Amino acid sequence: ADEVQRLRAMAQKLRDEAASLAAEQTKKVSDAAMKAFAKFDLNHDGTISVDELKVGLEKATKDDIPQSRIEKLLQKLDANSDGALQMEEFASVDRLKNQLDFIVREEKAVALEEAKRVKQMEEEKQVQEMRMALVNDAEPTASDKVVSVLPYLFPLLDSLQYAGPWVTSHPDNAFAQVAALAFTLYRSIPLSGFLAFFALSFLSSDLSLNRLVRFNIQQAIYLDFALFIPGLMAGLLGAVGSGLGLPGTGVATEYLSDGVVLGTLATIAYASATSLLGSTPDQVPFVSDAAKSRMVTPDMFDEEGKLVGPSRGVEDDDVNKED
Repeated sequence: ADEVQRLRAMAQKLRDEAASLAAEQTKKVSDAAMKAFAKFDLNHDGTISVDELKVGLEKATKDDIPQSRIEKLLQKLDANSDGALQMEEFASVDRLKNQLDFIVREEKAVALEEAKRVKQMEEEKQVQEMRMALVNDAEPTASDKVVSVLPYLFPLLDSLQYAGPWVTSHPDNAFAQVAALAFTLYRSIPLSGFLAFFALSFLSSDLSLNRLVRFNIQQAIYLDFALFIPGLMAGLLGAVGSGLGLPGTGVATEYLSDGVVLGTLATIAYASATSLLGSTPDQVPFVSDAAKSRMVTPDMFDEEGKLVGPSRGVEDDDVNKED
Protein backbone atom coordinates (compact mmCIF):
# COMPACT_ATOMS: atom_id res chain seq x y z
CA ALA A 1 0.00 0.00 0.00
CA ASP A 2 2.86 2.37 0.86
CA GLU A 3 4.48 1.58 -2.48
CA VAL A 4 1.25 2.39 -4.34
CA GLN A 5 0.95 5.67 -2.51
CA ARG A 6 4.54 6.49 -3.33
CA LEU A 7 4.01 5.77 -7.05
CA ARG A 8 0.86 7.86 -7.12
CA ALA A 9 2.70 10.72 -5.47
CA MET A 10 5.51 10.49 -8.05
CA ALA A 11 2.98 10.44 -10.90
CA GLN A 12 1.21 13.48 -9.55
CA LYS A 13 4.53 15.25 -9.16
CA LEU A 14 5.40 14.49 -12.77
CA ARG A 15 2.04 15.80 -13.94
CA ASP A 16 2.52 18.95 -11.93
CA GLU A 17 5.97 19.48 -13.37
CA ALA A 18 4.68 18.90 -16.92
CA ALA A 19 1.85 21.35 -16.35
CA SER A 20 4.31 23.85 -14.93
CA LEU A 21 6.62 23.45 -17.91
CA ALA A 22 3.67 23.81 -20.29
CA ALA A 23 2.49 26.92 -18.52
CA GLU A 24 6.00 28.30 -18.54
CA GLN A 25 6.37 27.55 -22.24
CA THR A 26 2.98 29.09 -22.99
CA LYS A 27 3.99 32.18 -21.05
CA LYS A 28 7.26 32.40 -22.99
CA VAL A 29 5.39 32.09 -26.29
CA SER A 30 2.84 34.63 -25.14
CA ASP A 31 5.56 37.00 -23.98
CA ALA A 32 7.41 36.57 -27.28
CA ALA A 33 4.20 37.20 -29.22
CA MET A 34 3.44 40.27 -27.14
CA LYS A 35 6.95 41.61 -27.70
CA ALA A 36 6.68 40.96 -31.44
CA PHE A 37 3.22 42.51 -31.52
CA ALA A 38 4.54 45.57 -29.72
CA LYS A 39 7.33 45.94 -32.29
CA PHE A 40 4.75 45.87 -35.10
CA ASP A 41 2.31 48.17 -33.31
CA LEU A 42 4.19 51.36 -34.03
CA ASN A 43 1.54 53.77 -32.78
CA HIS A 44 0.73 51.61 -29.71
CA ASP A 45 -3.02 51.63 -30.30
CA GLY A 46 -3.38 47.90 -29.66
CA THR A 47 -3.86 46.96 -33.32
CA ILE A 48 -1.60 46.45 -36.33
CA SER A 49 -2.63 48.28 -39.48
CA VAL A 50 -1.68 47.22 -42.98
CA ASP A 51 1.08 49.83 -43.10
CA GLU A 52 2.47 48.69 -39.72
CA LEU A 53 2.33 45.08 -40.89
CA LYS A 54 4.31 45.96 -44.00
CA VAL A 55 7.01 47.84 -42.05
CA GLY A 56 7.32 45.09 -39.43
CA LEU A 57 7.55 42.23 -41.93
CA GLU A 58 10.08 44.03 -44.10
CA LYS A 59 12.28 44.48 -41.01
CA ALA A 60 11.83 40.83 -40.05
CA THR A 61 12.54 39.45 -43.54
CA LYS A 62 15.00 42.19 -44.56
CA ASP A 63 13.24 42.34 -47.91
CA ASP A 64 10.80 44.58 -49.75
CA ILE A 65 7.29 43.13 -49.84
CA PRO A 66 4.67 44.29 -52.36
CA GLN A 67 1.68 46.07 -50.88
CA SER A 68 -0.70 43.61 -52.52
CA ARG A 69 0.83 40.69 -50.61
CA ILE A 70 0.57 42.53 -47.31
CA GLU A 71 -3.10 43.22 -47.99
CA LYS A 72 -3.73 39.55 -48.85
CA LEU A 73 -1.95 38.49 -45.65
CA LEU A 74 -4.03 40.86 -43.55
CA GLN A 75 -7.24 39.52 -45.11
CA LYS A 76 -6.23 35.94 -44.27
CA LEU A 77 -5.49 36.72 -40.59
CA ASP A 78 -8.14 39.37 -39.91
CA ALA A 79 -10.79 37.11 -38.36
CA ASN A 80 -13.19 39.91 -37.40
CA SER A 81 -12.67 41.79 -40.69
CA ASP A 82 -12.01 45.14 -39.03
CA GLY A 83 -9.05 45.93 -41.28
CA ALA A 84 -6.40 45.46 -38.54
CA LEU A 85 -4.80 42.70 -36.47
CA GLN A 86 -5.45 42.23 -32.76
CA MET A 87 -3.14 40.31 -30.46
CA GLU A 88 -5.09 37.04 -30.76
CA GLU A 89 -5.00 37.31 -34.58
CA PHE A 90 -1.30 38.12 -34.68
CA ALA A 91 0.03 34.85 -33.15
CA SER A 92 3.74 35.11 -34.08
CA VAL A 93 6.23 36.41 -36.63
CA ASP A 94 6.88 32.86 -37.83
CA ARG A 95 3.20 32.43 -38.59
CA LEU A 96 3.22 35.67 -40.56
CA LYS A 97 6.23 34.47 -42.55
CA ASN A 98 4.60 31.09 -43.25
CA GLN A 99 1.41 32.72 -44.44
CA LEU A 100 3.40 35.14 -46.57
CA ASP A 101 5.32 32.23 -48.15
CA PHE A 102 2.01 30.53 -48.90
CA ILE A 103 0.73 33.68 -50.62
CA VAL A 104 3.92 33.86 -52.70
CA ARG A 105 3.46 30.22 -53.79
CA GLU A 106 -0.15 30.95 -54.69
CA GLU A 107 0.87 33.95 -56.78
CA LYS A 108 3.54 31.93 -58.58
CA ALA A 109 1.01 29.19 -59.34
CA VAL A 110 -1.48 31.73 -60.69
CA ALA A 111 1.24 33.43 -62.75
CA LEU A 112 2.32 30.07 -64.16
CA GLU A 113 -1.24 29.19 -65.14
CA GLU A 114 -1.69 32.61 -66.72
CA ALA A 115 1.56 32.19 -68.66
CA LYS A 116 0.37 28.79 -69.90
CA ARG A 117 -2.97 30.27 -70.92
CA VAL A 118 -1.33 33.15 -72.77
CA LYS A 119 1.06 30.75 -74.50
CA GLN A 120 -1.82 28.50 -75.51
CA MET A 121 -3.78 31.46 -76.86
CA GLU A 122 -0.74 32.63 -78.80
CA GLU A 123 -0.23 29.17 -80.27
CA GLU A 124 -3.91 28.95 -81.22
CA LYS A 125 -3.67 32.40 -82.80
CA GLN A 126 -0.63 31.34 -84.83
CA VAL A 127 -2.38 28.16 -85.97
CA GLN A 128 -5.47 30.17 -86.96
CA GLU A 129 -3.32 32.67 -88.86
CA MET A 130 -1.57 29.79 -90.61
CA ARG A 131 -4.91 28.25 -91.55
CA MET A 132 -6.24 31.57 -92.80
CA ALA A 133 -3.10 31.96 -94.91
CA LEU A 134 -3.83 28.58 -96.51
CA VAL A 135 -7.49 29.34 -97.24
CA ASN A 136 -8.88 32.69 -98.36
CA ASP A 137 -11.86 32.82 -96.03
CA ALA A 138 -11.86 36.60 -95.66
CA GLU A 139 -14.67 39.01 -96.41
CA PRO A 140 -15.04 39.37 -100.21
CA THR A 141 -13.74 42.52 -101.84
CA ALA A 142 -15.67 44.40 -104.51
CA SER A 143 -13.77 42.57 -107.25
CA ASP A 144 -14.41 39.22 -105.52
CA LYS A 145 -18.15 39.91 -105.56
CA VAL A 146 -18.13 40.64 -109.29
CA VAL A 147 -15.91 37.66 -110.16
CA SER A 148 -18.06 35.34 -108.05
CA VAL A 149 -21.02 35.92 -110.42
CA LEU A 150 -19.16 34.86 -113.57
CA PRO A 151 -19.29 31.06 -112.98
CA TYR A 152 -23.07 31.17 -113.43
CA LEU A 153 -22.52 31.81 -117.14
CA PHE A 154 -21.83 28.07 -117.38
CA PRO A 155 -25.30 26.84 -116.31
CA LEU A 156 -26.92 29.87 -117.97
CA LEU A 157 -25.52 28.95 -121.41
CA ASP A 158 -26.30 25.27 -120.91
CA SER A 159 -29.88 26.09 -119.94
CA LEU A 160 -30.42 27.79 -123.31
CA GLN A 161 -30.76 24.34 -124.91
CA TYR A 162 -34.22 24.26 -123.33
CA ALA A 163 -35.12 27.67 -124.78
CA GLY A 164 -35.40 26.32 -128.33
CA PRO A 165 -39.21 26.15 -128.48
CA TRP A 166 -39.57 29.66 -127.09
CA VAL A 167 -36.90 31.10 -129.40
CA THR A 168 -38.57 29.42 -132.42
CA SER A 169 -41.98 30.77 -131.53
CA HIS A 170 -40.63 34.31 -130.93
CA PRO A 171 -38.23 34.95 -133.84
CA ASP A 172 -38.60 38.74 -133.66
CA ASN A 173 -37.98 38.99 -129.89
CA ALA A 174 -34.64 40.66 -129.08
CA PHE A 175 -34.06 38.42 -126.07
CA ALA A 176 -34.77 35.35 -128.18
CA GLN A 177 -32.25 36.50 -130.79
CA VAL A 178 -29.57 37.17 -128.16
CA ALA A 179 -30.23 33.77 -126.56
CA ALA A 180 -29.99 32.00 -129.93
CA LEU A 181 -26.75 33.80 -130.80
CA ALA A 182 -25.15 33.12 -127.40
CA PHE A 183 -26.08 29.44 -127.52
CA THR A 184 -24.81 29.11 -131.10
CA LEU A 185 -21.46 30.69 -130.22
CA TYR A 186 -21.18 28.52 -127.09
CA ARG A 187 -21.86 25.33 -129.00
CA SER A 188 -19.52 26.33 -131.82
CA ILE A 189 -16.58 25.74 -129.45
CA PRO A 190 -15.64 22.04 -129.52
CA LEU A 191 -16.32 20.33 -126.21
CA SER A 192 -17.37 23.67 -124.73
CA GLY A 193 -19.33 22.10 -121.90
CA PHE A 194 -16.52 19.77 -120.85
CA LEU A 195 -13.93 22.54 -121.12
CA ALA A 196 -16.03 24.84 -118.95
CA PHE A 197 -16.62 22.06 -116.42
CA PHE A 198 -12.93 21.17 -116.08
CA ALA A 199 -11.89 24.83 -115.94
CA LEU A 200 -14.33 25.56 -113.11
CA SER A 201 -13.38 22.35 -111.28
CA PHE A 202 -9.72 23.36 -111.43
CA LEU A 203 -10.44 26.88 -110.18
CA SER A 204 -12.60 25.60 -107.33
CA SER A 205 -9.54 23.88 -105.84
CA ASP A 206 -7.56 27.15 -105.81
CA LEU A 207 -7.74 28.06 -102.11
CA SER A 208 -6.27 31.50 -102.78
CA LEU A 209 -9.59 32.47 -104.36
CA ASN A 210 -12.07 34.06 -101.99
CA ARG A 211 -14.54 31.71 -100.38
CA LEU A 212 -17.49 33.41 -102.10
CA VAL A 213 -15.89 32.83 -105.51
CA ARG A 214 -15.13 29.17 -104.73
CA PHE A 215 -18.64 28.56 -103.39
CA ASN A 216 -20.28 30.04 -106.50
CA ILE A 217 -18.03 27.94 -108.72
CA GLN A 218 -19.16 24.80 -106.91
CA GLN A 219 -22.79 25.89 -106.98
CA ALA A 220 -22.61 26.70 -110.70
CA ILE A 221 -21.19 23.22 -111.39
CA TYR A 222 -23.95 21.48 -109.42
CA LEU A 223 -26.59 23.71 -110.98
CA ASP A 224 -25.33 22.63 -114.39
CA PHE A 225 -25.49 18.99 -113.27
CA ALA A 226 -29.12 19.56 -112.29
CA LEU A 227 -29.94 20.55 -115.90
CA PHE A 228 -29.45 16.94 -116.97
CA ILE A 229 -32.56 15.87 -115.04
CA PRO A 230 -35.18 17.80 -117.06
CA GLY A 231 -33.42 16.67 -120.23
CA LEU A 232 -33.91 13.05 -119.20
CA MET A 233 -37.51 13.79 -118.20
CA ALA A 234 -38.24 15.43 -121.57
CA GLY A 235 -36.70 12.51 -123.43
CA LEU A 236 -38.65 10.00 -121.37
CA LEU A 237 -41.88 11.97 -121.81
CA GLY A 238 -41.38 12.15 -125.58
CA ALA A 239 -40.61 8.44 -125.83
CA VAL A 240 -43.64 7.45 -123.78
CA GLY A 241 -45.89 9.83 -125.71
CA SER A 242 -44.69 8.53 -129.07
CA GLY A 243 -44.93 4.91 -128.00
CA LEU A 244 -48.43 5.22 -126.63
CA GLY A 245 -49.60 7.75 -129.16
CA LEU A 246 -50.57 10.21 -126.45
CA PRO A 247 -51.53 13.67 -127.65
CA GLY A 248 -50.13 16.83 -126.08
CA THR A 249 -46.72 15.47 -125.13
CA GLY A 250 -45.07 18.13 -127.28
CA VAL A 251 -46.86 20.86 -125.38
CA ALA A 252 -45.94 19.29 -122.05
CA THR A 253 -42.31 19.09 -123.12
CA GLU A 254 -42.40 22.75 -124.16
CA TYR A 255 -43.82 23.77 -120.79
CA LEU A 256 -41.16 21.71 -119.06
CA SER A 257 -38.43 23.41 -121.10
CA ASP A 258 -39.83 26.86 -120.34
CA GLY A 259 -39.95 25.99 -116.65
CA VAL A 260 -36.31 24.87 -116.69
CA VAL A 261 -35.18 28.12 -118.32
CA LEU A 262 -37.22 30.30 -115.97
CA GLY A 263 -36.08 28.32 -112.92
CA THR A 264 -32.44 28.59 -113.95
CA LEU A 265 -32.76 32.32 -114.59
CA ALA A 266 -34.44 32.85 -111.21
CA THR A 267 -31.76 30.84 -109.43
CA ILE A 268 -28.93 32.71 -111.16
CA ALA A 269 -30.61 36.06 -110.47
CA TYR A 270 -30.88 35.20 -106.75
CA ALA A 271 -27.30 33.94 -106.56
CA SER A 272 -25.91 36.93 -108.45
CA ALA A 273 -27.78 39.55 -106.44
CA THR A 274 -26.86 37.89 -103.14
CA SER A 275 -23.20 37.60 -104.15
CA LEU A 276 -22.97 41.22 -105.27
CA LEU A 277 -24.25 42.17 -101.82
CA GLY A 278 -21.38 40.22 -100.27
CA SER A 279 -23.41 37.31 -98.89
CA THR A 280 -23.23 33.62 -99.73
CA PRO A 281 -26.21 32.45 -101.88
CA ASP A 282 -26.64 29.18 -100.01
CA GLN A 283 -30.43 28.87 -100.04
CA VAL A 284 -30.85 27.01 -103.33
CA PRO A 285 -32.52 23.68 -102.45
CA PHE A 286 -30.25 20.63 -102.74
CA VAL A 287 -27.73 22.47 -104.93
CA SER A 288 -26.41 24.71 -102.13
CA ASP A 289 -26.03 21.76 -99.75
CA ALA A 290 -24.02 19.90 -102.37
CA ALA A 291 -21.82 22.96 -102.94
CA LYS A 292 -21.23 23.47 -99.19
CA SER A 293 -20.16 19.84 -98.79
CA ARG A 294 -17.32 20.48 -101.25
CA MET A 295 -16.02 23.65 -99.59
CA VAL A 296 -12.60 23.63 -97.93
CA THR A 297 -12.48 25.70 -94.73
CA PRO A 298 -9.61 26.70 -92.40
CA ASP A 299 -10.66 24.25 -89.69
CA MET A 300 -10.02 21.35 -92.07
CA PHE A 301 -6.26 21.85 -91.65
CA ASP A 302 -4.23 20.50 -88.73
CA GLU A 303 -1.54 22.39 -86.84
CA GLU A 304 1.05 21.37 -89.45
CA GLY A 305 -1.01 22.77 -92.31
CA LYS A 306 -2.12 19.37 -93.64
CA LEU A 307 -5.64 18.97 -94.96
CA VAL A 308 -7.37 16.48 -92.66
CA GLY A 309 -11.03 17.08 -93.54
CA PRO A 310 -13.88 18.48 -91.46
CA SER A 311 -13.19 19.15 -87.78
CA ARG A 312 -14.88 17.06 -85.14
CA GLY A 313 -17.23 19.91 -84.35
CA VAL A 314 -18.42 20.01 -87.96
CA GLU A 315 -19.01 16.26 -87.94
CA ASP A 316 -20.98 16.52 -84.70
CA ASP A 317 -23.12 19.29 -86.19
CA ASP A 318 -23.90 17.12 -89.18
CA VAL A 319 -24.89 14.24 -86.91
CA ASN A 320 -27.13 16.54 -84.88
CA LYS A 321 -28.82 17.77 -88.04
CA GLU A 322 -29.49 14.16 -89.11
CA ASP A 323 -30.95 13.37 -85.69
